[in-house]
Amino acid sequence: MAASALRRGLLSSVSKYNKKHVHRILSVVDTSCGFEAYRPRLLCRACGLPDGVQQRRFMSSRPEGKILETVGVFEAVKQHGKYETGQLFLHSVFGYRGIVLFPWHARLYDRDITPPMSDSKPEPPGAHGSKEVKGKTHTYYQVLIDTRDCPHISQRSQTEAVTFLANHDDSRALYAIPGLDYVSHEDILPYNSTEQIPIQHELFERFLLYNPSKTPPFTARDTLKAWQEKNHPWLELSDVHRETTENIRVTVIPFYMGMREAQNSHVYWWRYCIRLENLGNEVVQLRERHWRIFSLSGTLETVRGRGVVGREPVLSKEQPAFQYSSHVSLQAPSGHMWGTFRIERTDGSHFDVRIPPFSLESNKDDKAPPAGYTF
Repeated sequence: MAASALRRGLLSSVSKYNKKHVHRILSVVDTSCGFEAYRPRLLCRACGLPDGVQQRRFMSSRPEGKILETVGVFEAVKQHGKYETGQLFLHSVFGYRGIVLFPWHARLYDRDITPPMSDSKPEPPGAHGSKEVKGKTHTYYQVLIDTRDCPHISQRSQTEAVTFLANHDDSRALYAIPGLDYVSHEDILPYNSTEQIPIQHELFERFLLYNPSKTPPFTARDTLKAWQEKNHPWLELSDVHRETTENIRVTVIPFYMGMREAQNSHVYWWRYCIRLENLGNEVVQLRERHWRIFSLSGTLETVRGRGVVGREPVLSKEQPAFQYSSHVSLQAPSGHMWGTFRIERTDGSHFDVRIPPFSLESNKDDKAPPAGYTF
């Protein structure tokens, strides 16, 4: 019995995926959203909107006629081990086609699991609650997103990108490479394809080489290995934090971006990616955010505002997840962030969803600025 997976509404289709059968994946043929490195102004703290809202977006309209075509055949999901470089996959939540570049081993701090009191990670100063959490090793992947699927990822504030601080005198410059994402092992639905270029992305042929004698048949070029080695400190995913409140799960992944000198002082920058998931059946909407930002210098900042990145996403059974990225800076090499999201039910009542506390840690070694962001 074959199961078709459309690009839109994919979650409900692939959740019924049965490994015992061969499944052919169907895709909507569409125009591509553009790929281009862009340079917005620095983003507003704890909200992700650029000053003056100057960020450029690359989206395309959907065609009136939609044609179904086969893009591949599902493979068995790996319960153990990891996926290799070159593995094609569908994202089980956001539905896009992608390909694995390389894996990361992260520490997952899951506050939904009650750990033993010993060997645990303490709360930051002033954080909510008193629960301690022990980190558990978990596999994530650096991946390329197929640009043809960009217009359909409506559950994202933007197609995910890796951001860098610029390597020149303009200390306010921020660069990004769109279409690079970090994906958890359980989010991957592997498939295979007979196409030599199954993923549309400007970096695909720069990073990967088709080799039919290999499984999967795509291997890393020297350019991918060199890019990973040079940019390891800025790409590395080390900690993931997760907590659920009233069936709304919040996952946070922080990334250190680097340090810049400003007015005779050092300013340290981080990017953080947040995913909200509705694990229940009730339709809810995010209305407000409330952040607490603690710096090692001793300052404690409070940030309140409507929505996130200019949006107030609705989380339903049909579209249960929303993901966005933002940036924060401190005048100290480390700190912590935590807070709450105000969620509204359909009857107008509200409840607060906890954002798990997460550390902002800088790389201790003095690394060279990131390289290779101007492809």
